[in-house]
Amino acid sequence: MTAVDSTFSWGQVGVGSFDDTGNFDEIYLFGDAVRPGKVGEKNGGDIAFVDNKSPNGFTATFNGKNLSGWKGLLKGANGNPAKRATLDAAALKTAQAEADADMRAHWQVIDGALVFDGKGRSLCTARDYGDFEMLVDWKIKEKGDSGIYLRGSPQVQIWDPKLRNIGSGGLYNNQKNPSKPPVIADKPVGQWNSFRIKMIGEKVWVWLNGVLVADNVTLENYWDRKRPIFSTGQIELQNHGNTLYFKNVFLRAIPRK
Repeated sequence: MTAVDSTFSWGQVGVGSFDDTGNFDEIYLFGDAVRPGKVGEKNGGDIAFVDNKSPNGFTATFNGKNLSGWKGLLKGANGNPAKRATLDAAALKTAQAEADADMRAHWQVIDGALVFDGKGRSLCTARDYGDFEMLVDWKIKEKGDSGIYLRGSPQVQIWDPKLRNIGSGGLYNNQKNPSKPPVIADKPVGQWNSFRIKMIGEKVWVWLNGVLVADNVTLENYWDRKRPIFSTGQIELQNHGNTLYFKNVFLRAIPRK
């Protein structure tokens, strides 16, 4: 007889005995390992999924195999979205070709993860986003420093909490609005961390490892503080000259009302 219980869509497998000793050998498991987390929205920010396979409603921005869907960050002042928008088609094409060459030299895919060697520039999504929700796993080394640029603007902070006794997930470049997370929710350096980031208009929510660390916070325009944040723009995996690791990069566009 076969019985199916759909109460749990995923979980651990255990073996044991009842009121007796037992021996087990030749144990085999078949199927995909699922990332720990609770499926759905009202769960502290965790969503369960298989590595680099998008959960329901999301699109895999990183396919776990190559740099398809990504581009390099333009050099120097052209990293500023406003400056970049002034380039004519020919100048943009030339600048992007140089940036993509830099990307290929310093970003690679190893064991299903995006790995940065610390020597080049940031990695950018090939398309722009307006309102969106993002899932991304990241890992750093000791004294590591990184971040997620939203619509081309800094940033949801990633760093070693020991540097300043401040955790990751804050909107670091804010001056008038909150810039620091209320708690340190980071896992020990060298372990994978998980972000869930939601941006609607100029407001941002960030969950780090299921903990809400930025709640309805305005993201200020770092490039021109007299103006609100750009309405659309690329998402960037920022670097500060150290080795970085990213995987499970999923995005879903949120329709504007």
